[in-house]
Amino acid sequence: MNLAELNKVAVAMVAPGKGILAADESSGTIKKRFDGIGVESTEDNRRDYREMMFRTNEAMSKYISGVILYDETIWQKAKDGTPLVEVIRKSGAIPGIKVDEGTKPLPNCPGELITIGLDKLADRLPKYYDQGARFAKWRAVIDIAPGIPSYTAILTNAHALARYAALCQQAQIVPIVEPEVLMDGDHDIDRCVEVTEFVLKETFQQLYYQRVPLEGIVLKPNMAVAGKKSAKKASVQEVAEKTVRMLKNCVPGAVPGIAFLSGGQSDEEATAHLDAMNKIGNLPWNLTFSYGRALQAAPQKAWSGKSENVAAAQRAFLHRAQMNGLASLGQWKSDLEKKAA
Repeated sequence: MNLAELNKVAVAMVAPGKGILAADESSGTIKKRFDGIGVESTEDNRRDYREMMFRTNEAMSKYISGVILYDETIWQKAKDGTPLVEVIRKSGAIPGIKVDEGTKPLPNCPGELITIGLDKLADRLPKYYDQGARFAKWRAVIDIAPGIPSYTAILTNAHALARYAALCQQAQIVPIVEPEVLMDGDHDIDRCVEVTEFVLKETFQQLYYQRVPLEGIVLKPNMAVAGKKSAKKASVQEVAEKTVRMLKNCVPGAVPGIAFLSGGQSDEEATAHLDAMNKIGNLPWNLTFSYGRALQAAPQKAWSGKSENVAAAQRAFLHRAQMNGLASLGQWKSDLEKKAA
């Protein structure tokens, strides 16, 4: 393992003013998104949609540091025959790959899940590296509901994340460590903080046991937010303050950066929360974004599968990328959204 090289990639992934585009939706997830805009989820349509984003030159070169790809996409070629990985690299962004294989029910833990895909990961990673991937992503899913999460679910998922991270670094690939505490329930923000702190502390304990140098990872956590069904919504400032405090309690300063998932927040909410955290300042790590829906919902809708809509969709993608780029510097203002509209 060349830690200096891993650190160089990790630092580039969280460079000030830039963030990561999560374009790694599984076939099932992207089918749901395409169903929502009336587009058939064929291999060509998926490729055309993603290529449209990767060729939005201003967005990719100025505001996107890396792109998380799905297994299908990393092997695909653009319409003109250029490998999509090459299109991403030419824009100045770093290609990455989602390596987990989804979730399965965790035995003896009703309502809880374990992420799978470790068994052949050591064999798959060198092939992804040869194809151009320089970072990877593995997502653990922790739900909050009556009686859960259990320590069993937290420990098992944290252990899997740490083993994945060690395997990635061995293959000279930076692991994005993503323990996501879901915002689907009716819990308030303080319950989210309580569970997320438990999850983060256990994750870093397991990374230590697996001898993973933190200088060569990027953390992708949820923010401290109330559940979608909660009657008590938190203000932007409360989310920012509680998230920063939570991270300072759990995340060592050796981690180069933290790239948040949007986790079902609206586009503007995800941007406003990130901006408010960076406005607090005096942070030991760079705070940026690794958004899927919060970057893609607007361009997807604008595109709707029609070639004549490509320019409008690219404008929508550029706008969201720019807004989040500003938020990662603490320079976003809500009136910038109104100007674009």
